[in-house]
Amino acid sequence: MAVSPNEHYVTTIDKDNEPTCWGCGLHLVLPSYTPTFKCGWCGAITSLNLQKHESKWFKWRRLRDRCFVCVLFGFMGFVICGGVWTVHPVVFSISYFCGIFHLVITICLSVSTLSMFRLAAFHCPGASPLVLWGSYPLVGKGDLENYTFCHYCSKPKSPRTHHCRSCGMCVLDMDHHCPFIGNCVGAANHRYFILFLISAVVSTIYVAIMSVTAGLHIWSPLSIRSHAPANVVGTDLAMRFVKEIIIALLNSALLMSSRGLLLVYLFVSSISVNLGLSVLLWQQLFYIYEGKTYLSHLNSQGGDGADQKDCQNILRFFGCPYSVSRYLPVVRDSEKRHTK
Repeated sequence: MAVSPNEHYVTTIDKDNEPTCWGCGLHLVLPSYTPTFKCGWCGAITSLNLQKHESKWFKWRRLRDRCFVCVLFGFMGFVICGGVWTVHPVVFSISYFCGIFHLVITICLSVSTLSMFRLAAFHCPGASPLVLWGSYPLVGKGDLENYTFCHYCSKPKSPRTHHCRSCGMCVLDMDHHCPFIGNCVGAANHRYFILFLISAVVSTIYVAIMSVTAGLHIWSPLSIRSHAPANVVGTDLAMRFVKEIIIALLNSALLMSSRGLLLVYLFVSSISVNLGLSVLLWQQLFYIYEGKTYLSHLNSQGGDGADQKDCQNILRFFGCPYSVSRYLPVVRDSEKRHTK
């Protein structure tokens, strides 16, 4: 029997296969149950199985972070005040000009380190950009490309945004949550965090050098027995000499004043802190060189869409959009002109 061209077939669609896009509010017809799907109009990604899980440890995390910040502020203040009390009297005894010079360096390093730490710790790490969503007339085609919905903040989340449960907010270009600054490292304070690391590394190197310099001036002379048995030669003589040096250092340390003991502590603490901060700084600069953040490195995604390794990524990060060659003189081979 022939089929009429005006004849239509009607089928029913299960409501479970017709979910709603959170971005534009349109109903989507899926061939089967799909927990995660992408809207063909606005480009938003919807996850049906994703549910909000409240963290009961949020307040304790915030309290922990603030305690870390207070302890770190106290440690930096102790190093600054202790260094001034122990080192600068010795430096001023050498030369008045030398004392003034090192005092200016100490003030500059202290102000830069504390100010960068304050900006990194208390500056907003960067909020997710505000976009229109929820209604079809307001959302155009592709306006929410690869956006997801944050069930904690109840608002759209861009592809470069991650939600931090410790801070309780979505952070743009989130690198990581640092408990020592009590804040996330994101697009708005990442530069301050790197400048704090650079200033802290330089400051710890300066503290170590000045601690050694002052220690050599106030350390009591070592009493080492210069004579050795004639039958002791080679390795035994070297081991005996090292043993004598160690014993002399211990005896000298027992007679050391409180200023000398504080110098030893400043040297050891500055070297240990410098090693940790140097590794962290190198890691951060390497990710910036690759155009990534720590989280995007874990997810194998480019942080700013820059997939290639280039020093321009570091220059752009510090606010210099142009290449270094732009500021260098351009040498061009000019053709020789002969006049008749």
